[in-house]
Amino acid sequence: MSKFDDALDSYKAIMTEAGFAFDETLLTSVTKGLGPSIYNRDAAYVAGTDPEELTRVKNNYLVGKLGLEDSADLDAAIATVMQSLIDAGVKARPRAVVYYLLCKHFGKESIYA
Repeated sequence: MSKFDDALDSYKAIMTEAGFAFDETLLTSVTKGLGPSIYNRDAAYVAGTDPEELTRVKNNYLVGKLGLEDSADLDAAIATVMQSLIDAGVKARPRAVVYYLLCKHFGKESIYA
């Protein structure tokens, strides 16, 4: 298997173990959209306690990629997604999984169609 397939399989396993229903095609598209960052240990994960990191998620992904307007709703959605992963026992939060959950939260799946 390729490195991409290995990474994607690990994201699928996390989603399954956490009890999240997911669309495999969308998860694949979100993962592909992250490019080579999924192979860099530091870039592949979201540091949920780092305010600068969470701001990057908001500005680069939610505003930049999904085209949402900056608002408190974006910060609340990020906090909700991070808490849902914590509640599910996911200690290391892969960027692909976080972005997938945010994409679903805002109903922006068409961005990846």
